[in-house]
Amino acid sequence: MPRTSMTFGKSLLVIDTGTPEHDGTTIVERKGLGHPDTLADHLAERLSRAYSRYTVQHFGAVLHHNFDKLALLGGASEVRYGGGKMTAPVRVLVNGRAAPACGGERIPVLEIVEAEVREFFAERIPEVCDHLDISFNITSNSSPGAVLTGDAVPDRTRWFNPRSIDDLRERRVRFSNDTSLGTGWAPENPFESFVRELVDRLSGPSDFRRAHVWCGSDVKLMGYWDGESADIVLCVPQKSRHVGSRAEYLCNTESILAECHRLAGIRLPGAEARFRLNARDIPEKDELYLTYTGSSIESGDEGVVGRGNRVNGLITPLRPMNLEGANGKNPVYHVGKLYNIAAQRLAHRLHEATDGHAEVHLVSTTGQRLDQPWRILVRLSSRDVEIDKVQALVAEALDGFPALTDELVSDGIVLS
Repeated sequence: MPRTSMTFGKSLLVIDTGTPEHDGTTIVERKGLGHPDTLADHLAERLSRAYSRYTVQHFGAVLHHNFDKLALLGGASEVRYGGGKMTAPVRVLVNGRAAPACGGERIPVLEIVEAEVREFFAERIPEVCDHLDISFNITSNSSPGAVLTGDAVPDRTRWFNPRSIDDLRERRVRFSNDTSLGTGWAPENPFESFVRELVDRLSGPSDFRRAHVWCGSDVKLMGYWDGESADIVLCVPQKSRHVGSRAEYLCNTESILAECHRLAGIRLPGAEARFRLNARDIPEKDELYLTYTGSSIESGDEGVVGRGNRVNGLITPLRPMNLEGANGKNPVYHVGKLYNIAAQRLAHRLHEATDGHAEVHLVSTTGQRLDQPWRILVRLSSRDVEIDKVQALVAEALDGFPALTDELVSDGIVLS
């Protein structure tokens, strides 16, 4: 396996060529829009973007913040055929930090957060809108490193209490906030793409869900693919007020399975696809995946940022991946967000340029320039590679962080 190593600014760039391609065996998981972990991820990211847009509009810059430790604690519900109700609220634990003011002008952090939380659930799980308990644990404490040496105020203490945006050192040079890793790979195989599409059809806006109002959004899929056949375990809830009996529930499950086989026939032509739906159901005891809201968040399940889909929307343990929770992180200099997005995009560009499999790993060192990772590892299955072209694509990706921040703040990127 040929290897080329070189200094790249203050980074070490390693390019491996002729690396083994993915052998086709695939284990892949995807959590749908109503899964508690997806809800936590998407809500955290929504809070970051709302706060960012407010500070850009009022002060001209994204002020320091992070909401990537948000958690959701499930409520309680009663479910009956044809009806149901919430009996205890869903708790939203908004953990994080945010600058509460800039230059003496107050930022309505709690008001922004509460409005976004309520609007989010109105869109995703409207049945819990009147059953939310929002707990705020948002501080403006500085990170370690502010050593007091007399009367001088360390600059670090102003990170979350800036006198003006001139106190934001990232307006001069962007430094990595952490020692971390961003990983990307391309291309997806047909089975991975099929999993994404099927879960989206069953959990998000789609013709299927518009025609089947009983279909809930807390969908979860685990699939195994050997290159010729697929085994899939799938959980799809139904909304109790639209399901009048056990017989209706069972009839609805047949509609879900029919849709699964229909899409598999299109996306995996010639392959055998086996589906197991709602494996815990015991119909004769009326133990069914029947919910009031369409999500297990109603009945004790929890959601935590970082436990859901990766930046590319999939959980793929046989592919390179890391466990960073990108959602809710600051879009200006948090490498756990920016490096994962940049690595994924760069991998796609390299795949297109080399017509082979591509992996990208960006490793940061805290305090080093964001556009100069400590290590850059590029792995390409193609042997005939133009190293200069790879270098140019890497340079383009590293130069793109300011534009990537703007894209995130303006909702131009959808995570997981």
